[in-house]
Amino acid sequence: MAKKQKPKPDNLVAQNKKARHDYTITDTYEAGIALTGTEIKSVRAGKMNLKDGFARIRDGEVWLENVHISPYKEGNQFNVDAMRNRKLLLHKKEIRKLDAATAGQGNTLVPLKVYLKHGYAKVLIGIAVGKHNYDKRETLKRRDQDREIARAMKER
Repeated sequence: MAKKQKPKPDNLVAQNKKARHDYTITDTYEAGIALTGTEIKSVRAGKMNLKDGFARIRDGEVWLENVHISPYKEGNQFNVDAMRNRKLLLHKKEIRKLDAATAGQGNTLVPLKVYLKHGYAKVLIGIAVGKHNYDKRETLKRRDQDREIARAMKER
């Protein structure tokens, strides 16, 4: 009998692993990204970095800032600036919710991962609250304990 294969994690392109370490994510939203022709080709090739990225609400629109998408190799004159701000596509109702959530002190919008869904690039943004150092140590301790428990269960 053949083994069941795990489903592919929805065409993951880039992930911001540091975000879950530095922030407590309270809520997440899926948004589309407005990209040019050569940018989407670079995204499909996986040439994207979310490490220092964040989202900001300006004039009733959500903008993804400080995210690097490498220029497409064969793009020549059609390539755009790699660090330009990109518009996120959300419903007005969702934008109002995000605006209300980030109005509080210490809340921010952080991109968690970018993936392809039905041929379109989507970004998962989270409402994040910054962690203190002792919270980070607690998270690491809990992860180590879970790993040891899993190892002990495997040995049984």
